[in-house]
Amino acid sequence: MSKTLRVLSRIGMLSVRAWRMVWIVLVVGASLSATLSEARADLRAGAVVVDITPTELPVFVNGGMLSRTVGKVNTPVHARALALAESDTTVVIVVVDSCMMPRDLLDEVKSRASQLTGIPTDRMLISATHTHTAPSCFACLGTEADPKYVPFLKAKLVSAIQQVAKTLQPARIGYGVIDANEFTALRRWIRRPDRIANDPFGNPTVRATMHSARNWDDVTGPSGPEDPDLTLISLQTLEGRPIAVLGNFSMHYFGDRDISADYFGRFCDQLKQRIAPDSDFVALLSHGCSGDIWRRDYTKRAPQWDPYPAIDAYTSALVDRAYQAYEQIEYRGDGEIRMAEKRLKMKYRVPDRQRLEWAKRIVETMGDRPPKTTEEVYAREQVLLDEWQETEVVVQALRVGEIAIATTPTETYALTGLKIKAHSPFPQTMVIELANGGDGYIPPPEQHELGGYNTWAARSAGLEVTAEPRIAQACIELLEQVAGRSRRIPKPGKGPAAKTIAELKPIAWWRMEEFERPQAVDASGHGHHGIYESGVVFYLQGPHSPSFHGKGKVNRAAMFAGGRMQANLAELADRYTVSLWLWNGMPVDGRPVTGWILSRGWNHGLASGTEHVGIGGKGTHAGRLIFLRGNRAEQIVAGRTEIPRWAWQHLAYVRDGEQIRVYLNGRPEIECRVDASTKGLPATFFFGGRCDNQANWEGRLDEIAVFDRPLRPQEIEKLSHHSTP
Repeated sequence: MSKTLRVLSRIGMLSVRAWRMVWIVLVVGASLSATLSEARADLRAGAVVVDITPTELPVFVNGGMLSRTVGKVNTPVHARALALAESDTTVVIVVVDSCMMPRDLLDEVKSRASQLTGIPTDRMLISATHTHTAPSCFACLGTEADPKYVPFLKAKLVSAIQQVAKTLQPARIGYGVIDANEFTALRRWIRRPDRIANDPFGNPTVRATMHSARNWDDVTGPSGPEDPDLTLISLQTLEGRPIAVLGNFSMHYFGDRDISADYFGRFCDQLKQRIAPDSDFVALLSHGCSGDIWRRDYTKRAPQWDPYPAIDAYTSALVDRAYQAYEQIEYRGDGEIRMAEKRLKMKYRVPDRQRLEWAKRIVETMGDRPPKTTEEVYAREQVLLDEWQETEVVVQALRVGEIAIATTPTETYALTGLKIKAHSPFPQTMVIELANGGDGYIPPPEQHELGGYNTWAARSAGLEVTAEPRIAQACIELLEQVAGRSRRIPKPGKGPAAKTIAELKPIAWWRMEEFERPQAVDASGHGHHGIYESGVVFYLQGPHSPSFHGKGKVNRAAMFAGGRMQANLAELADRYTVSLWLWNGMPVDGRPVTGWILSRGWNHGLASGTEHVGIGGKGTHAGRLIFLRGNRAEQIVAGRTEIPRWAWQHLAYVRDGEQIRVYLNGRPEIECRVDASTKGLPATFFFGGRCDNQANWEGRLDEIAVFDRPLRPQEIEKLSHHSTP
């Protein structure tokens, strides 16, 4: 026992035994503190930048339909590498200023780097920024890989991994996210059903395509959601000196000239100037899920659509937003590192015999020259896909503490990234696309049915129709694996408007929050799940997010493009109410009926006992609510108020025996009586179209609730309280 303890025990402050316990606690506590301190300091990080600008010009450049060469450098292109280590596990992330890189090239780079560093190849993540002004290392559409640049790039990437593995130092990590919605928007819009365009094979299949909203009269609305999150993973030394920031954002590219890193390189340079200009700090900007994303907001008319007319102004404003998030980041020094990888066999969508014969005839006339037209490009692509038949794709998940990264090797739609994030078991998840390969667009299956460039079979979009759900599920499963726990199950929130619906006790309530078909989930608890048909896309923004989901959460809706959602409600007779929110995308002068919103009847028929509510088209009822009982168009009853296009409205349809009332935003629009017998009413309800599939809805529907009684006017007014008149 120490002299101090003996003295204290003599003066009666503590017994010797008590002081012995204090001493043990102090010693054990100090030991634990030292152990925890070592654990916190065990996270290590380092970062480097390697110049990959071609030294031999001109070079082939990716990003266009036809081949082109560039002989001038506007901005350098780089490979930016980040290494993370914990205990005996080291992982490397490399973000490369390239349009896309093939898996076989990256596999070779990883193998060489592994031999030199000892880091396993499945602990390496290499992604492309997707600049469209970088040297080509990937043969796609009309452009070949540049034979001089490919070996040069391989050597540089190996060197980047070698160098970064030597820079590891004790580090702390933090995560930040901020809304940057004004910097990104949907470029893929749905065309009107009467303005379908032809694909390169001469078939009228294009219901949705990029940039079709340049002319508002041609389109009904965006085909999917955007992901506005600008996310940052930040590393600093234990003393607080910045080491690196890995950013991620879903915006396809800005567009630049000559050889250039586009806005990605400018972002990295400017963020370094803001954070640590005179240091070896490295900023990286990886590509988020941007397959259907670009910078132009087509909901605004030109020239107001673009507040950032030049690439430098756009980048500076985006860096300002990133710095806001950076300043709020909190750091911690611990973080278990786990990484998992899965390789999936994927089939190509190969041409049928007729298309292959067409393609071979065109390719034979080309000889050895490169294609000069879109038709020639896609003819050659069919021959190549037929020769290859299948491929292999790489999917990864990485965790550092409670921060996660998932990767896709493809040009992935924003919906897929949102789906992965929503189901991730981690509270903070970043999704990097075009990682570990360049396997082209993977539209969700329902988007394939709408056609467009992103779906035309080629090396740029050739994977099987089920590629998107398979890759998304692989990402989520790998995240579960590295987390050691199950995925989250996203559930809609309940803001005041949703609570109002619940309090009125619907017998069916479809919140339209699905990521995919076929099922529309009944949130009422009564099991009346609906079925989505083809011609419906998912997870677009719905009305009044705070009112339906609560502050900070986004309400989602389904977008109808010729398909319907149907449900069986056999217990309903002739007294009930349907409440829903609608958003019309079709110009009211486009056809005799702008679109049918809801219908009760027998599928594929239009018998006398059926009921239908829609919006009138060109003619006497343009833009106004209409009600039709049976199949006699001359008996249509119309409302008084013209409904604006592309704006949310509340609709209530009340059937009270022979009395019909239709409300718009809480106000009565249609009141009439039906003379037909009320017996033997059909049990099937259709939303987003009529039972005979004529003039189906072109727009969004949300929060569809059915009540087994006629609601009172006060109740309907309460339901529509959050409407947009």
